[in-house]
Amino acid sequence: MKMSSMMGDVAEVLITSEQITEKVREMGERITRDYAGERLLLVGVLRGAVVVMGDLMRCIDLPCEIDFMDISSYGSGTSSSGVVRILKDLEEDITGKHVLIVEDIIDTGLTLSYLRRSLMTRKPASLEICALLSKPTRRRVELDVKYLGFEVPDEFVVGYGLDYAGAYRNLPDICVLKKEVFDGTPA
Repeated sequence: MKMSSMMGDVAEVLITSEQITEKVREMGERITRDYAGERLLLVGVLRGAVVVMGDLMRCIDLPCEIDFMDISSYGSGTSSSGVVRILKDLEEDITGKHVLIVEDIIDTGLTLSYLRRSLMTRKPASLEICALLSKPTRRRVELDVKYLGFEVPDEFVVGYGLDYAGAYRNLPDICVLKKEVFDGTPA
């Protein structure tokens, strides 16, 4: 799929790659200040967080370790099923470590709430959340998100790591996907 053909499925660009770069840089600087003198473990939630985590860690001026978890609550649909499954757990022991969960987007908050509770039982020194995007109108549970990039409307967004059916992750911007692409209705 060529970039130009993917853009044909986009209704609008919500956040440009330049805006994303600037926001990720700002978050990295704030994380560097907040964790000064500490070693940080970034936990990326696969697969969407890979892009933001890669860019974010290069903006953090501290020793960083990385690890990943793969968690599913979507299945193949476009909205959370509410049933959370851990498909890949951490390889690192987080006991006594400063842990920062890195997410691409927070929708209902159910998955992240479950993940946070699960990781807290492993006794990290601290556990915070960093998310590039949040859809506050979809939230079903309250979450304390220490580092947040942008709030987005209740639209299906893709790009910069976010996908629909595995595609569109490589778009450089955050884009609203045309409804007919994911619900089958004609334009």
